Amino acid sequence: MSFTNKDGLAIALAMVKTIQEKKVWLSEIDGAAGDGDHGINMNKGFTLALNKIDPAMNMSEAFLIISQVLLEEIGGSMGPLYGIWFRRLSRESAEHDVINTSLLRTMFSAALIDLQTLTAAVPGDKTLLDVLIPATQQFNAALAAGESCAGSLLKMQQAAEDGFDATRQMYPRVGRASRVGERSVGHPDAGAGSCMLLLQAFTRTTMSLIKKEANHAEAD
Repeated sequence: MSFTNKDGLAIALAMVKTIQEKKVWLSEIDGAAGDGDHGINMNKGFTLALNKIDPAMNMSEAFLIISQVLLEEIGGSMGPLYGIWFRRLSRESAEHDVINTSLLRTMFSAALIDLQTLTAAVPGDKTLLDVLIPATQQFNAALAAGESCAGSLLKMQQAAEDGFDATRQMYPRVGRASRVGERSVGHPDAGAGSCMLLLQAFTRTTMSLIKKEANHAEAD
């Protein structure tokens, strides 16, 4: 499996689009356990980034733009967390014209490690890590078991969706949601929601690129 870094720009654009389309939903679920502004802030950051992304850029360059905007122009906790995650995705892929399965594994693993340096949250704390950790682990485990890249991505997506659903019954122990305590139980975490959306968009678009490359190979 492989696709060009240039074609991968579609992945970054899809991630922006899903945040824009789901901004109201993200703020609605955030309202049950936070300030209700998660969708607003995420949409602001990703839209600002979109305005700076040039069509001539590749995936790595677009990820870097997203990272810079989130780190420098968006406050709260999500800006730095997602900013550092996108920065490492960009850094790991920047020198590569072709993105393959091995590189994707390196990107996701390294980006998760970087993000974890910024937060003391662990699985069960009702945060985006309840999505990102199992999703990354499932992707790596599936590849290690001999699963195809496409199959591993689908398992990553399923783990992300399961992780998001699991946050409904969690008691928040870190972040703003921890201030409302019991009131958030029964409601999913907004950060977990945005993380799930980003991984869904990544999977969906990468699957499309894999199919496109396969069709080209058959035609040749």
